[in-house]
Order: sequence, then structure tokens, then C-alpha cells
Amino acid sequence: MASYKPTKIQVYPKLGEKVTQDTLYWKNYKAPIQIKEFGAITNIDFSPVAPHNFAVTAFTRVHIYGPFSQEPVKTFTRFKDTAYSGRFRSDGQLLVAGCEDSVVRLFDVSGRVALRMFKGHTKAVHFTDFTSDHYQIMTASDDYTCRVWDIPNATAVTTYKEHTDYTRCGVTSKLNRDLFITGSYDHKMKLFDARLDKSVLTMDHGQPVERLLLYPSEALLVSAGGRYVKVWDLLKGGQPLVSLKNHHKTVTCLHLGSNGQRLLSASLDRHVKVYNTSNYKVVHNFDYAASILSLAVAPNDKSIVVGMTNGVLSVKHKKSPEESGESSRQTRRQPSYRVFVKGKNYVPKQDDFLVSKPVKQHLAKYDKQLRKFNVSQALDTALETWFRHKKPEIPVAVIKELDRRGTLKNALAGRDEQGLSRLLNFLIGNLTDTRFTPVLVTAAEMIFEIYHSVIGQSSVVDRHLQRLQDLLEREIDYQQDLVEVLGMLDTLFASSVSRKEVQSKVLSINNVH
Repeated sequence: MASYKPTKIQVYPKLGEKVTQDTLYWKNYKAPIQIKEFGAITNIDFSPVAPHNFAVTAFTRVHIYGPFSQEPVKTFTRFKDTAYSGRFRSDGQLLVAGCEDSVVRLFDVSGRVALRMFKGHTKAVHFTDFTSDHYQIMTASDDYTCRVWDIPNATAVTTYKEHTDYTRCGVTSKLNRDLFITGSYDHKMKLFDARLDKSVLTMDHGQPVERLLLYPSEALLVSAGGRYVKVWDLLKGGQPLVSLKNHHKTVTCLHLGSNGQRLLSASLDRHVKVYNTSNYKVVHNFDYAASILSLAVAPNDKSIVVGMTNGVLSVKHKKSPEESGESSRQTRRQPSYRVFVKGKNYVPKQDDFLVSKPVKQHLAKYDKQLRKFNVSQALDTALETWFRHKKPEIPVAVIKELDRRGTLKNALAGRDEQGLSRLLNFLIGNLTDTRFTPVLVTAAEMIFEIYHSVIGQSSVVDRHLQRLQDLLEREIDYQQDLVEVLGMLDTLFASSVSRKEVQSKVLSINNVH
């Protein structure tokens, strides 16, 4: 007896999915490597110098990972409480981090013990960074203050207390050592000049500010807070340029990619959005398993590293040209048992017998029922909730197979109120989908033919049948209108083509004369 051929599930193109250069670019990453940390990952920072190691701040530790290492190459554990904002200096030799115990610690990347400890804040220090001259550190704390520290003397050079709530983020200028910007939970962002005793510019984000980012030219500032990402023009006195609301939970981090051509934002809604910096349209989206607290992108977008609230560090590496090519090499088949027993160059002889085991065929539940000619049960199985909502092509394929066998009317007939309602709901939801219409229209016609005699016995079924009839009539009207429009267009095209031909003939006659 011939083996049963499973129902062929047709693969349909996804509706509305546009494949752009950005889609191809940002999908060109390998499967993520996941590393479990000791606690929520609050900050990730790539070293500016090769080989671009990255520092991960989580719980009471700062781990430094190599570009492709799954174990830390260096660990700093000299924190008495939760550590924050581990950041490299621009030469990659020093690292600074804040702490819940209000002490700021400075480390030599090649050592273990803290080189300096900066004491002066009275509450947790959530933000630290180096100034562009390498000799000063800027910090922001929950005591509402921000300070500039001198590294050789470990003393505060200037202290500002202009915010009225926690100061959780900031950014230092890479072009001017005296300029830096702070963001606070009082919704304000302030631009400071260390040569002056007060701020020189104030901007209102409208939400508690979680993260700040400066463009390389430092003419534009990006702020994240609440569900909003906002862009400000600093050259025009902090004028707001763009307000983006593409996340549905608090935005926690920002980063520039593609040499400043793309802006990435991550949120507690588990999504990373990629924006085109020329028009600020979303060009790609990454999904993660948990809320995102930190994000960093390696130079040239070689890696994307995301830290989550569940303590998982997700690292995606860009594929090499060989791996991303369409004609990638197939995985080499494992040698058979015969190779191990008789050698690589073994050739079967004429008298050898080939003993093969029958391959067990795994069928879906609806295929098993079709194999036993239980057509009604097969259709019921294909209409289960998961298939109806997630894989509508499976019920459509089963209906098509039943119609091919000539048993579709038998499968549709004899249904109770619940079974018929489920079937009608599926038809109403998918009949106008151009991918499924040719198959489902046939089923709808059969249902009207079979159940017209029971109209009036069930208000639920009557309502569904009325909706299905209205849907069919409306769709027929649309199709007739489209046919009329196509006829008009054909007439216009035909007349324009003929007119061109006549003109060309007249020209040729004139040329002859």
C-alpha cells in the first residue's frame, strides 16, 4: 500500500512586509549569545580602542568581556553595594563607575584595585563619565547634585545643585572639556559650563529623563524619558526638533549606530527601535525576552549588546560575508557508520545487500484523521483556536484538500451551533484575504446551500450567516467596481497607444515627402 501524502500547506507571503536595505542590514546578525549575570544589567559600554572589549555593570560587579568571549576577561568587585555606569576613558586604559554607597571608583583596566575613590556625594551615583581632556570625571547623583572631579587630586572641582529631583543621566562633550549636560527626574535637562557657577541652558523633556545622547557634531541632543524620544537643537538655544513616541513603556537607553546614520532606542516594552536620522522613521525593530535596561553597539555595528532586567546579557554578532552570502556552504554530512567500519574509500560490492529501516512518517493530527476518512473531525482539528489565529493557512489547506477529494460538503454538513459558529467566524475573518478567497468562497457557497433550511432556529447562527452574506455582497460590489475601473484604464491605454501609432505614421509620411 502506498504511503499517505500529508496535506500540503501552501506558504503565503506575509502581508505588508517590506524588505528594505535596512531590513537586510539589521537582520544580518547571528543567533544571540546569552550570558547570565548576577543581577539586572544597568549599563554597557564599549571600549573606544581595539579590540573593543565591553564593560557590563550588573549588581555589585563590573565585568569586561572580549568581543567574542562568553566569560569575562576582567572583573571589578570592589563595590560594597550595587554598581552603576561603568565607563571607559577614550584611551581605553581607565574605567570609572558609581555605586549605591555614593562613592565613585576609578580602576586601571589592567589592574584590580581601585586607583582612586571620589567621596562627596551623599546618595547613589547613577552616572559617571570622563571629560575630553582625560583628567577629570563628571558624576550625577540622587542627592540632586552633579560634580566635576580632578583625577590626580581626587577632589571635586565644581559642584552644581540646580535639579530638584534625582539626577540619573548625563553626557559630556567630546569637543570641549568644560561642557556637559545632565538629565533629571524633575523633567529638566541642563547644559553646564565648568568655567561658570551655574547652568547656561535649560530644556524641559516633560517626563523624568532616563538617558541623554549627543550627536558627533554636538549640535543635536537626544533625550529619552517616559515613552518619548526627543531631539533638541543646541545651536538654536535648545529648540525641540522631533518628538518620537514609538514605544509603549519607558525608554531606558539610546545609542547611535551606522556611524551616526541610525539612532537606536530601547525600552521596558522589550523592543529596540532603529530610526533613520534623516527623517526619524522607524526602519527596523528588535524583540527581546525581557525588559531592556541597557544597550550598546560596537563600532561599525559589528555587535549589538543588550542587558535586561532578568540579568541576561544578549550579544548579537554580525555575520561575516561568507556566512551572510546567499550561496552559503551546506553543512557537511556526518560520515556514516560504514565509513568508520570499512574505511573512507570503501566501495559497495555487487553481492552486498543494503538493509534499510523504514522511515516512520510523522503526521499532523488532521492528516491522521484524513487518512482514516474522518473528514468532519479533520476540519474541526484544523479549526482549533491556535490554527485559526496563528496559522490560518492550515485550515485553508485542509478545506482545499477536502474540496479536491469531493468530500467538503460532507465535512461542512451536520454541525451543531458551536461548530458551525466557529467555522463561520473563520470564514468571516479570512474571506476577504486575497490569499485565501478562492478557497473560502467555495466553502461559503456550500454552507449557504446546506444550512439555508435551518435559518431561524438559532439566533447566533443567523447572525453569523447574515454577516457572511453582507461580506460576500460587499466584496462582489468591490470586485465589480474594480472591473469597471480596469475597463476604463484599458480603454485609456488603448486610445493612447493608437494615437501614438497614428502620429508615427504621419511623421513617416512627412519624411517621405
